Amino acid sequence: MTLEKVTNLIAEKKELDPAAITAESTLESLGFDSLDTVELIMAFEEEFGITIEADETLQTVGDLVSLINSLTA
Repeated sequence: MTLEKVTNLIAEKKELDPAAITAESTLESLGFDSLDTVELIMAFEEEFGITIEADETLQTVGDLVSLINSLTA
């Protein structure tokens, strides 16, 4: 469920096919630069009602999903 929401938000931001985004996809490989990533994190915070501390450990879509799941559990 979280992976689907995250994937859809990422796809919406970069006009990508959600089916092409996997948990192993990196934000960089999907075309996100540092400003895009900040905007994406803000969208996740709004969608899930959480606060995300961005750091270098958030490299893949799976990393984001794991963090969101831990913050919403």
